[in-house]
Amino acid sequence: MYPISYDDVVAARGRLAPHFAASPVRHYPQLDELVGYGIRVLVKHENHLPTNSFKVRNGTSALSALSARDPALADRGVIAATTGNHGLGLAWAGARLGIPVTICVPLGNNPEKSAVIRSLGATLVEVGARYDDTIAACCAMAMREGLTLVHSTNHRDVIAGAATMTAEFVEDAPALDAIVIALGGGSQAVGAAVVRDALHPALALYAVQSAEASAQHDAWHDGEARAGAPVHTFAEGVATGSTYALTFDALRAGLADFVLASEGAIAQAVRDLWRITHNLPEGAGAAGLAGLHVLAPRLAGQTVGIVICGGNLDAARAVQILSGGTPG
Repeated sequence: MYPISYDDVVAARGRLAPHFAASPVRHYPQLDELVGYGIRVLVKHENHLPTNSFKVRNGTSALSALSARDPALADRGVIAATTGNHGLGLAWAGARLGIPVTICVPLGNNPEKSAVIRSLGATLVEVGARYDDTIAACCAMAMREGLTLVHSTNHRDVIAGAATMTAEFVEDAPALDAIVIALGGGSQAVGAAVVRDALHPALALYAVQSAEASAQHDAWHDGEARAGAPVHTFAEGVATGSTYALTFDALRAGLADFVLASEGAIAQAVRDLWRITHNLPEGAGAAGLAGLHVLAPRLAGQTVGIVICGGNLDAARAVQILSGGTPG
């Protein structure tokens, strides 16, 4: 049913342990008041990891596994397509492990994320007007140059790395009744399902996506895979117009429900998390809170986890959102 086992998660935790510590779990009573319905909200701060995103788990897991399995391939280098955080995670891991990394991003990509990718020593290639075009160009370059492709979702070691987040979460907060997870490709949610089944079977998992990038949500509800659906969200981490082979069936099996949040609700969640936690999330990093507002009547009285999965909001959007606006 799932593309990885819990043993894969344990192995990934062992590979990550030398490189960074667990991210903190914190409780903010004002969030409880904001959400209402007697819900106790716990926040997993993945934005406190290197590169300010959970994606560093994915990149470090994938590259450390490749280095151990096939050093010659690792020495030749890896390549990936990204809108930012996957590339940041791979670039950081490549610098840490001495593995050459090439990152393909769409034209007009978040300039601040692109600058950090370059600063970490990765080769940055801007190609494709849409993310799907960037993926196609990336795959062609991988074949042409003999590089190992590390897909942001369709990669077992990537999913195992993402799963380590939930393993930490349920260990630090065994009273969790549910977790609401922002969903782009689905590595976090599928990893969470694997951990849930092994460690905390009563835990309910919910996903949230922007209403302006609803391909995964729609596919989950009707069972029909998607490719190249329209994407019009400022929340780059959930800006997905397609489903993915390794996560599609696993998401349908592992989630209790999948909801949508409006762009305005996601922007408001950014503002609320800044005001209450003094952490500035990117759009996807705030989507869990936006989704929890939708789900709150059903989760009354429960302890619910949300994840600030990324904190790489660019300065221009930060000014716009914190001034009360919603990026177009």
